[in-house]
Amino acid sequence: MAVPVQVTFDAADPEALGRFWGEVLGYVEQPPPEGYASWDAFLDSIGAPPEDRDSTYAVIDPDGVGPRLLFQRVPEGKTAKNRVHLDVDVGAGLDRADRPARCRQRVAELERLGATQLRVFEGEEGPGSFWIVMADPEGNEFCLQ
Repeated sequence: MAVPVQVTFDAADPEALGRFWGEVLGYVEQPPPEGYASWDAFLDSIGAPPEDRDSTYAVIDPDGVGPRLLFQRVPEGKTAKNRVHLDVDVGAGLDRADRPARCRQRVAELERLGATQLRVFEGEEGPGSFWIVMADPEGNEFCLQ
């Protein structure tokens, strides 16, 4: 049996970065626990201090297939290349010839949300291979393919 995983991002602004990744992946904000109308109601019930209430943010796959993404506030910024990154398959189901145009279209959309295009790789893994390396608003690299 497979073991469920969560992907955790360190962040300066957990909610802003979480909302960005929600847009990238079509994820939604994780709802509060059952029985609570809001996250504030839940946090009140467990005595969470006000200064800690924006220290984490989570998004989930509305279809329940993909992993939960958790964003946690850390004091330091990103200082080196990611050791792990996400490959976002924006061209899934398209013919290989149509994938670059879809990737470029998605780059433009994500740049409007604060992402940065870093590099384009075409033909690196053989004829027809294509991907674009991006950075999210806090500098974490990911690939569009």
